[in-house]
Amino acid sequence: MPNETEKAVTKEEYNICVKDLSERVYRFAYKFMRNDAEAQDVVQDAFEKLWKNLGKVEPEKARSWLFTTAHNAMINTIKKNRRTESTDDYSAWEPMSANDARRYEMKEILDMCLEKLPSTQRSIILLRDIEGYSYQDIGDILDLNESQVKVYLFRARKKIKDYIKDIRLLS
Repeated sequence: MPNETEKAVTKEEYNICVKDLSERVYRFAYKFMRNDAEAQDVVQDAFEKLWKNLGKVEPEKARSWLFTTAHNAMINTIKKNRRTESTDDYSAWEPMSANDARRYEMKEILDMCLEKLPSTQRSIILLRDIEGYSYQDIGDILDLNESQVKVYLFRARKKIKDYIKDIRLLS
């Protein structure tokens, strides 16, 4: 909680956060969860919690606070979904071009690799390689120090390379 010399997020700053960060938080949630509705719920939940905690969050920490809140909500949603596994809704299959098929196959391989990573490593890959956050920002978001972020990132990238190598051996 900010002390008397620290400033808390105002309603105007909250609106700026919504405008500037909602799409980034959504992309992070969607790439992590692979579900549009759940990603939207995570974003809404994160911003609702920020609204309820306006007096407790410093403006310069609002971004990392939002991503931390979103990350925790995603972990909780995934845990809940594992307990209540539902059946998939398969849509009609449509033929695709060779280029689309290759792109789709590469995306599927990457998605499969990301799914196999522990949640912290997956979050770090998404935040660093997809969203472009600094090691310090990622550390603030995930409550890790910079060295831990670098180690987790190295290990995650190595696991992805190993998964891809294993897939190539199978084909």
